[in-house]
Amino acid sequence: MNWIEALLLGILQGLTEFLPVSSSGHLELGKILMGIESKESLMFTVVVHGATVLSTIVVFWKDIVKLFKGFFAFKWNFEMQYIVKIVISMIPVLIVGLFFKDFVEQFFSGNLLFVGSMLLVTAFILALTYYYKPKEKDITFLDSLIIGIAQAIAVLPGISRSGSTIATGLLLGNKKENIARFSFLMVLAPIIGANILDLSDTATTFNGVGILPLTVGFFAAFLSGLAACKWMINIVKKGKLIYFAVYCAIVGSTALGFYVFG
Repeated sequence: MNWIEALLLGILQGLTEFLPVSSSGHLELGKILMGIESKESLMFTVVVHGATVLSTIVVFWKDIVKLFKGFFAFKWNFEMQYIVKIVISMIPVLIVGLFFKDFVEQFFSGNLLFVGSMLLVTAFILALTYYYKPKEKDITFLDSLIIGIAQAIAVLPGISRSGSTIATGLLLGNKKENIARFSFLMVLAPIIGANILDLSDTATTFNGVGILPLTVGFFAAFLSGLAACKWMINIVKKGKLIYFAVYCAIVGSTALGFYVFG
């Protein structure tokens, strides 16, 4: 992997991590188009995911500090309840990570048929939000579990994590601004945990990618992630997810077309 490929993939990761179009699916498609081997990309994937985690922390820094202050007050206040909801949302993806990790990893093999099909599923999920009726409901403990299940399903390449969690929250009747914030905060711990585990698994593959591509990829993902995160919050507030449904349908159909005719 050279630095130009790292730049392009880093930007792709940063944008698609927050926009509801599946970062994993786009990274898989990007690697296929650039001819990058899966083993070579393991460390790179860990680095760019770490970059998007950092961009999330920067955007929501005030919210995170407020949550921790409330948590260490050791009272059943709003912040404590919010953190408990985030923990509940993590349970499904934790189960997948502990018991189905090897099963899920087999889908990250550059399979155009699978990625294209899952992008069409993402398009369908996002299209459902077109029928969302604005409500003032706060996220409940049960909602957090259901949204967590959506996040667990989204470990598959082509299923958008932000798209599935935000769409699920909207369909449950949650406030737009609340579900966008919850969707981005709930993923921090799972990604950090997965990265720590992957670092031990990919330590021997560090030599597969040079320092320059890793550095370029990290900053490209971080900066594009900052922009995409802020952009996505405004998009959710305006209820414009239907346009991303159309985009995912086009990309998914194109991927299937390449699989069938390419």
